[in-house]
Amino acid sequence: QVQLVESGGGLVQAGGSLTLSCAASGSIVSINAMGWFRQAPGKQREWVVGITSGGRTNYADSVKGRFTISRDNAKSTVVLQMNSLKPEDTAVYYCKLDARGHRGYFEVWGQGTLVTVSS
Repeated sequence: QVQLVESGGGLVQAGGSLTLSCAASGSIVSINAMGWFRQAPGKQREWVVGITSGGRTNYADSVKGRFTISRDNAKSTVVLQMNSLKPEDTAVYYCKLDARGHRGYFEVWGQGTLVTVSS
């Protein structure tokens, strides 16, 4: 069984920074990609950022230039550095893993971590 454990959410003032981490554990043969989604109150979950096994990154326009994703392949961990936070960044942030196990490809979601940005 593969699990994702997220950490690092919290309350921060606008303009501040937070760092989110997501660690994968379990029976994983290879990781294709990892990324972050978020869901604000009353809104649908939206994609924020992704990073491939080769290290290629993609960012939503709303966070480009403010958020940075990095990956430690040896530890199956991704880190999301969030700078210049805005109140509209307030949401539950979910980590997502796309990987291959012994029985084929699968995806796993983390439990979510709350980020609150006060104005």
